[in-house]
Amino acid sequence: MKLSGSYQINLSKKKVWEALNDPEILKKSIPGCEEFTKKSDTEFTATATNKIGPFNASFTGDIELADLDPPNSYKIIGSGNSPVGFASGEATVKLEDHDNGTNLIYEVEANVGGKIAQVGSRLIDMTAKKMADIFFGKFSETISSKENLSNEVLNEEKVVQKDQLKTKNQNHKILIYAGILITVVILVYVFI
Repeated sequence: MKLSGSYQINLSKKKVWEALNDPEILKKSIPGCEEFTKKSDTEFTATATNKIGPFNASFTGDIELADLDPPNSYKIIGSGNSPVGFASGEATVKLEDHDNGTNLIYEVEANVGGKIAQVGSRLIDMTAKKMADIFFGKFSETISSKENLSNEVLNEEKVVQKDQLKTKNQNHKILIYAGILITVVILVYVFI
């Protein structure tokens, strides 16, 4: 089975690359992911449960990143087993600068076997496409909301700093006015 697609992400290529290597973001993005463990900088173990046709399949598998070309591309090699079958495959992920953001392009080649293969290639292809769409949709949403949250925190810090500066300036003005008032009172008292 082969499938491909692309997603436009409104972040820099560097930030998208960092997110593609962040275990927490990947765990949130993988459909049905229950566990995602980093074994090394390029090796992970994952457990995910998904419905494929009549089967509710829980896969446990290994994922390896290969052919790394930061921040442009890498290959994901994975294999997993389930009581209803097995799956293995490779995905090539490429990042390209595009319209003030990044175009993420993927190509997947996968094989399935066991009971799960009996549901038919058409259903498996549709399920794989749906899962790829869910993954990249969640991935885009997660990193965009994380970036927006970071920007909101920075903006809030700027507002707090601005308010503190404004308060400091107001306190400074009050001291000047108080000093002028005291000086006027002393002058009036002296000359009267």
